[in-house]
Amino acid sequence: MPRRSAPSATPSNTSTSTLRSSEPAPAGQAARLAERLALPVQDLDLLGQALVHSSYPNEHPDASALSNERLEFLGDAVISLVVSDALFARHPDEDEGRLTQRRAAIVSTRGLAALARRIDLGSALLLGAGADRANERERPSVLAAAFESVIGALFLGSGLEATRDWLLGVAGPELEARRSASSFVSPKSRLQELAYAKTGLAPAYRVVRAEGPDHEKHYVVEVLLGDEVVGMGEGRNRREAETAAAAAGLVVLRHNIQASHGAIR
Repeated sequence: MPRRSAPSATPSNTSTSTLRSSEPAPAGQAARLAERLALPVQDLDLLGQALVHSSYPNEHPDASALSNERLEFLGDAVISLVVSDALFARHPDEDEGRLTQRRAAIVSTRGLAALARRIDLGSALLLGAGADRANERERPSVLAAAFESVIGALFLGSGLEATRDWLLGVAGPELEARRSASSFVSPKSRLQELAYAKTGLAPAYRVVRAEGPDHEKHYVVEVLLGDEVVGMGEGRNRREAETAAAAAGLVVLRHNIQASHGAIR
């Protein structure tokens, strides 16, 4: 079966809305997304697959839609390569440790979800009714996986150069960011240092939920100081979830300290 091409950027007398209405849902969503974001896509079938959450095929067996999990796997590697190359070129005075921390911040669940929100990717996703009611399209891990899948689809359909150019445009602010040395310290380390200095307590992390199959786990973790929960986070592995929880805990702890003792430096 021939692959569908992306809508042409050149004006045409043919109505694209008529074409879209007759297409299967994934390809129709892909066409709209490609036009809205000026995606360099040559294969709408692949892009459509990138928008299919694993819950959708289960409820739409007649649609013959494949989930985006395989594309997610590929996109993860492409993003890591492109981001690593860009950081290496843009920050020539930084050592391996700093570059690794920059990359980790961008390619983490939280970082990729932020990029997905920037382009409103969640609104284009195809989910099962139950997942949609649960607002899964706003979950960071779902958004991050979908962003990786879109990159995987672009890479397969349009090649590395076009994919790299588009990704660098979306992630430009993160790639160019000038950050202080302290900002490279992980949220877990910063929370531990601040908590021990101000309360004498060390943070403890507790897994609240671990859902999904082994290849697509979703973790929810809370961080406690003593018996008090000060933050909660989620991610595709326990480490990511703990990092997100620590970042939330830092906000709460700093607010509490400021309320009690005035602003801290």
